[in-house]
Amino acid sequence: MSDLTLAGPTLAEFHQARERVSRVVHVTPMESSSFLSQALGAPVFLKCENLQRTGSYKIRGAYNRLSQLGESERSRGVVAASAGNHAQGVALAARELGIPATIYMPLGVALPKLQATRDYGAEVVLSGHSVEEALLAAKAYSEQSGAVFIPPYDHPDVIAGQGTLGLEILEQVPDVDTIVMAIGGGGLISGVASVVTQMRAQTGGSIRIIGVQAANSAPYALSMKLGALTGVVPTPTISDGIAVAKPGVLNFEIVRETVSEVVTVSDDDTARAILVLLERAKQVVEPAGAVGVAAILTDQIQPLGKTVVVLSGGNIDPLMMERVISRGLAASERYLHFRVMLPDRPGQLSRVSEIISEANANVVEVLHTRHGRGLQISEVELELSVETRGPDHAEQVMQHLRDAGFTPQSLMS
Repeated sequence: MSDLTLAGPTLAEFHQARERVSRVVHVTPMESSSFLSQALGAPVFLKCENLQRTGSYKIRGAYNRLSQLGESERSRGVVAASAGNHAQGVALAARELGIPATIYMPLGVALPKLQATRDYGAEVVLSGHSVEEALLAAKAYSEQSGAVFIPPYDHPDVIAGQGTLGLEILEQVPDVDTIVMAIGGGGLISGVASVVTQMRAQTGGSIRIIGVQAANSAPYALSMKLGALTGVVPTPTISDGIAVAKPGVLNFEIVRETVSEVVTVSDDDTARAILVLLERAKQVVEPAGAVGVAAILTDQIQPLGKTVVVLSGGNIDPLMMERVISRGLAASERYLHFRVMLPDRPGQLSRVSEIISEANANVVEVLHTRHGRGLQISEVELELSVETRGPDHAEQVMQHLRDAGFTPQSLMS
């Protein structure tokens, strides 16, 4: 048996955090996935933190931090800034502990996240057009009012709270070889990686930790490559829950010591993963929580024994869900989008619809125009979106049209 010294919380502090947060958090399910196991070539398990209270793991770190405040600090209240999950975690933790909470959220925050934060009892202040602007406002309020600022990831108490998830993983899959999870600021991965690495060191074993970031906002991937904490300029991504400009200082120190690899996935990859989780695992997962599955589906994870993928959150706006499902269907090549030129005479639209029906596909959208560029005066352009079972079926639909004398042109990017 050997002890391992890492930056951040000790193993004893992780166990103390587990005792504290057990008062409010659920031990979330661990589900096996035959579909993902086949895709990876190794057993895959899903740690369903999307089913946690508030819909994400964030309640763990927030409660651990708030529960250690002194009476004077509690009387001054707490303040945080977030577009969603951290806001809800702090709001619920504050309510459970009887601490006044003020949460700054950007003006464009999704209505369900705004309402949930208010329902947990926090005072919500809408400020700025981004999380960064809301963060500046929250820190200014802290200095002015004396309220204790609760950081989303870069604090030992927050890291220790998030790391309690790692203790659950080791209890539910004791012989796990690989853990895959999202990285935003680094609170979750630094906590989980630290505690499981320390636990394995006690028995002389090791474990592989892989982090996943959105390609449009990947400061950890760059920082790990350069060997130094480095910021990026985030660009829009559907995985807004992990879109940060720079790693947390303490978080990066831990990640650099404990994480084997950081990979990135595109928004299309993530949309496809959300669709797979809906259809195959019956799990509603937000984009940031699905990036680990996206990494498996894009063959970025080498199979190495039993693999646990953390589904870190399930707080997805219904309007976003609608767009993501459509994007996921397209990314899975189950939407066929094409145009075909037709003679401008009666019955042609009906004939094309009949051919598509005979191929057992379903038309979901039609645009019929006589005014497209390049059209002959005797032609009309038909643009269709068709739902298919996948790329092979899509090609069958196109071939049916060709066999009938039409010349369809794919519009898929």
